[in-house]
Amino acid sequence: MKVLFAADHAGFDLKAKLIPFVESLGHTTEDLGPSSYNVEDDYPGFVSRVAKKISEEPSDYMGIVIGGSGQAEAMVANRYPRVRAAVYYGGKNRIVSLSREHNNANILSLGARFMSEEEAKQAVHVWLTTPFSGEERHVRRIRQIDTLRNG
Repeated sequence: MKVLFAADHAGFDLKAKLIPFVESLGHTTEDLGPSSYNVEDDYPGFVSRVAKKISEEPSDYMGIVIGGSGQAEAMVANRYPRVRAAVYYGGKNRIVSLSREHNNANILSLGARFMSEEEAKQAVHVWLTTPFSGEERHVRRIRQIDTLRNG
């Protein structure tokens, strides 16, 4: 699986640490920005790059976007068809696995200001290794979401 990354200034350092971690798990990565730290940068442009690629080819990519809380990054990502971004900013990893099992989340939005590097790595590992259940009820609900987006 190819994992796409983007961040804003609040997530820039964590992104730099997570990319080699994800590669060590056997995934290929692509960093869609920013390439340098800028305290004045704006997350929508970077997050949109990830969401657009996933929207166009949802079976080819997964994405990790990182901001201060992860909330706004998920809001941007979820504007794209076929994108299902889940927010995680610490706490039990069960919420991360459920985002994959039940919702087939294809973007994980991390709140860098609310977790340690180790917590982020654990969450990313859980997220990348948890498969979608494929249960009919979850497939049905995802179709309903897609209908709302396009309808």
